[in-house]
Amino acid sequence: MSIDREVKRRAADACELCGHSESENLGIYEVPKTPDYIKGIDTAILTCTTCRGQFDSEELDMNHWRCLNDSMWNTAAPVQVMAWRMLHRLKSGGWSQDLIDMMYMEEQQLEWAAAAGDAEDKSDALVHRDANGVVLNAGDNVVLIKDLKVKGSSMIAKQGTAVRRISLDHENETYIEGKVEGQQIVIITDYVKKT
Repeated sequence: MSIDREVKRRAADACELCGHSESENLGIYEVPKTPDYIKGIDTAILTCTTCRGQFDSEELDMNHWRCLNDSMWNTAAPVQVMAWRMLHRLKSGGWSQDLIDMMYMEEQQLEWAAAAGDAEDKSDALVHRDANGVVLNAGDNVVLIKDLKVKGSSMIAKQGTAVRRISLDHENETYIEGKVEGQQIVIITDYVKKT
């Protein structure tokens, strides 16, 4: 029997994190940072597109993830690992810390869960935000909300100009880079709005 079929059978054809059961939205998700000694069905979980779409997102839907209150008790190790990781990413909501405190995992599972770095203190990590406070990620598109004179040239970037596929300055959270009229420029995040 294939791993996919075994995982689907274990999950009873429902997302193992939130319980969503529309089969066209379900898919196998390989749990990242799985140790080499773990094989087969224990390397993957069945998830819906909503859960999968938020695994690597900066903006999490707190209400959607309240489902972890149930799934954290799942007996399958990869489900527990992903529940633990998501609970740690949701710590800013407050309620997830109570669930983390209640959760019990074997030492090897806990090491596996922690391997992705979700429990590390990221309070000093740089977060780029636009003028409205929306988190900016590399590759986002933004619009200028003010005319900006470009230093070192006579060019003026006009308000309303779209800047596509920005890159982030990894040393300063107020700076992003993007192309305006074919020229790569540095832009202050206070003067952009995410589109």
